[in-house]
Order: sequence, then structure tokens, then C-alpha cells
Amino acid sequence: MITEVIRVSENCLDSREESSLRRAGEILKAGGLAAFPTETVYGLGGDALNPESCRKIYEAKGRPSDNPLIIHICRFKDIYEIVREVPEAAVKIAEAFWPGPLTMILPKAERVPYEATGGLDTVAVRFPSHPTARKLIAYAGGFVAAPSANASGRPSPTMAKHVIEDMDGRIEMIVDGGQVGIGVESTIVDLTVEPPKILRPGYVTQEMLEGVLGKIDADVTMMRGDSGQAPKAPGMKYRHYAPVGSLVIVEGEPEQAAAYINRQTAKDRTAGEKTGVLGTRESLGRYRADVVKCIGSRGDEEAAARNLFSALREFDEEKVTKIYSESVPAQGLGQAVMNRLLKAAGYRVVRLSEAEL
Repeated sequence: MITEVIRVSENCLDSREESSLRRAGEILKAGGLAAFPTETVYGLGGDALNPESCRKIYEAKGRPSDNPLIIHICRFKDIYEIVREVPEAAVKIAEAFWPGPLTMILPKAERVPYEATGGLDTVAVRFPSHPTARKLIAYAGGFVAAPSANASGRPSPTMAKHVIEDMDGRIEMIVDGGQVGIGVESTIVDLTVEPPKILRPGYVTQEMLEGVLGKIDADVTMMRGDSGQAPKAPGMKYRHYAPVGSLVIVEGEPEQAAAYINRQTAKDRTAGEKTGVLGTRESLGRYRADVVKCIGSRGDEEAAARNLFSALREFDEEKVTKIYSESVPAQGLGQAVMNRLLKAAGYRVVRLSEAEL
């Protein structure tokens, strides 16, 4: 299969771009696959109401079929066509955060195939804010199943070149809309339980949701290994976001963390490994490794979210085999960044208060 790449501006202002985006929509209507930008990461789209299209998404990604897909809509009223019952809580948070980087788990309507829900009777629904995404969804018929457009387990794509790396030859089209704005996937909140529960942290934080709904729980597996339950939302069960090289997170005071990481990279280089460090701007000068990447300034959660997946992919491009990362304070958007780092590392964490310094 030859994968066509089309370039569009965020608002698709000219007729050529509109025509290209319509063709992408026709591909989806016909049962094919097209990747496209959203405000979070690039998505891999297929017709959400077509079981065969959903199966193609799993095949293209190499994704386990019990890992649910997210159905993207372009108008709030369309939620009533794919959800059996829309509770008041869903309306409230939609008014506050839609269109935007928030996904709701709700009871699925009969017309939603189990191929889109990982076999569950619940469905994940999102109304993205990115203009290109919304236009494409409309051209495709209004219901687009779209996980992140990466090979399963790899870092999510924040630029079209990342999608090309993983999906070239596997899908019909890639819509190149430039670099995305947020850089980590949407917050997922389960509204089928009381109180509602965050299953995946994202840009819409627990504090923001509690400001609208009151008490919100957080799934216990967000910041540690999976408990073994069936995944109700993407990213809950399987290894995600991982670079090819081995990644370890180091928690501790900045000077202690740098000292520990430098000792480890020295040992690794002696053993023939190519070493890498993911750190903050304030600490970069302390590290002695083959490759050092900056995630942004300490405390700048938005920069960390925006830069994380690109940095992990850059380590792969430079063939780094051993990677060490500073930890990120798990508050606000930092919780989402730390969640992705932990999954990328397979929950390998060195806590210097517990380790020999």
C-alpha cells in the first residue's frame, strides 16, 4: 500500500486543502484509514460504526483487540446517537471542556460495534477542538474511531513525521497539520461509576473536573503497574509510549539525581551502551551522557507534555540504548506527563531516598 501524505493548515483556508480533506473523509467512509492531527496527538482514524474499519485500526497499529478505541464526534448532539444514556454529569463537563482534550466513558448504544469498544458495553467519546480534526470527522460521516497514530507501544506521534515512521505503507493517507499543541492524549473520565473516575490523566486535570462535578476518583493504576483488570479505556493495560532503549526514571533532589545518573551512564558506556538523559533545562549542564534531551524548564508542565514524546523518539533516532529521566512533579498536567513516563519506563523507578547514593 502506498500512503499519501497531504499538508493542510490548521483551519484549511483554501479550496485545495478543503478538497484534500474531503478525500481523506471519503477514504474513511469507504472503510480505509487516515491519520490526522488533533489538539493532543495525531489520531489514526477509521469509520467507528464499521466493524471492519475498526479491525483495520487494530491491525495497522499491532494493537490488542481488547484495548478500546475512542470515537470522535464533531457536534455535541451526535453523542446521543452512540450513547445509550447521557447523564447530567456528561452534559455538565461537555459544557465546560468540549470541544477539547477530554474523553468520556458512557454506556454504548446498540449501533456501536463491539470492535470499537474492545468488547465492552461502554464507549469512549471525544469531541476534539482541532479545526482540521472536526472538519475531517464531518466529511467522514460524523463518527471516527481514532487511537493515537503510532505502532502499539511506541511513543505517541506529535508530528506527521512520527506517523510516517510507524504507519507508512499501512494506511491510505496521512494528513500533515504540523506539530500538535498539547502533546499528551486526552483525559479519560468514566461516567458509568459514582463518583466518576479518571482512567487516564491529561490536560483536563482532576482539579478542573472536580470544579464542575465535585468529587472525582482517580484509577489506582494511573501511577503504578496495571492491576490486571479488563481495560475500560485506552492505555490502561498494555505497555505504552516506550522508546526502543531501556528507560529508567530517577526520583530525588536535582543534584542527587544528576550524580546518580552520571554514575550509571559511566557504567553503561563502559559496558558498550549508548547513553541518554531526559532532563530539565536547569539541570542539563550536570549530565555526562552521549545524548542529553531537554523536556523544558522545571515546573513548565505544558512544555514537558509538548516535548515528551518527540524526545523519546529522538533517542531512538540516535540509537540510544540506555535512557535515564528526571521525574516530574505529579500535580496538574504533570500527572499526565508522569503517567506517560512511567508507562514508557515499564514502571522502572529509582527513588534515591531508598537507593544507595
